[in-house]
Amino acid sequence: MSSAVPSFFAGCGIGSSIVYEDHRFLVIDKPANLLVHPTGPGRPDTLWNELNRFLAFEIVNGARISFINRLDRETSGLILVAKTTDAARQLGAMIARHRIRKTYLAIVSGWPCNETFLVNQPLLRQGIVRPSKIWLKQAVHADGYPALTSFRVLNRFTLHERPFALVEAQPETGRTHQIRVHLAHLGHPIVGDKIYGPDENCYLEFIESDWTPSLEAKLFLSRQALHSSSLSFELEGDSFSFQAPLPSDLQNFLAPELNFPIS
Repeated sequence: MSSAVPSFFAGCGIGSSIVYEDHRFLVIDKPANLLVHPTGPGRPDTLWNELNRFLAFEIVNGARISFINRLDRETSGLILVAKTTDAARQLGAMIARHRIRKTYLAIVSGWPCNETFLVNQPLLRQGIVRPSKIWLKQAVHADGYPALTSFRVLNRFTLHERPFALVEAQPETGRTHQIRVHLAHLGHPIVGDKIYGPDENCYLEFIESDWTPSLEAKLFLSRQALHSSSLSFELEGDSFSFQAPLPSDLQNFLAPELNFPIS
C-alpha cells in the first residue's frame, strides 16, 4: 500500500514531498543537495529541520523523528522516517536485518560488461590503509567490512560520443557510500561524483570554488547521479511499496537517448 498523491511540506521551499504518512512513519522524497541532518548552528535548512516544523504538534505530544535509512546530501529519493519510538525500534531492526528492500538508480560512465552483476567487496575508510585527502572517502580493501551490491543495466547510451549507462542497484548491506565505491571499483563511477569520479580533487575544488566550468567538463552533472527510487517492506501484517520518479535533472541527462520514462 502507498499513498497515491504526494504532498509538499507547506512553506518549506526545498522541494521535499511526502509520499506516504500514517501514525507510525512517513516516506519522504528528498531532493538532491539537501542535507538530512544539521551539521552545525547557522547552516542551511535540513530535512530534519523541516520535519521538526512539519510535525511540531505531534512532537509536542510525544512524536520522535528517527531516520531509518540515510542519503548523502547530493543523492535524491526516498527516505523512511519513524514517528514513534516503537516504530523506530521495529523499522530499525528490520533494516539491520535487511528486511527493507532498497533500490537505487544511477547513471554511470562507460558500459558495464554484463547486463546483471554482483559486487561482493569489503569496504573501509581509505585513510586507515593509505593516504586520503578526504576523511570520509571509502575504499575496497580486504580488511574492510563485508559489502554486497547487485546491479542491473537498464539502458546503454552515448552522449557527446561518450558511453554511459543507467543501472539499477540493490545494496544488500548498508556501508557508507557503498554503491558509489562499488561502481567506481568496477571502473564505472557515477556521473557527477566528486569523490569517486575521475579525480578526488574535484571534491576539493568544489569545496573551494563551488561549481566551475572545469568541473562541468569532468563531471557533466553538478551532483552525483544517484537516486533512491523504491522502498518495500512488511510491517505489522501490511505490505508497503513506494516509488519515487527520477528527478528532472537526471531525466534531462537521459532524455536525448531514452524512449521511455523512468519511474
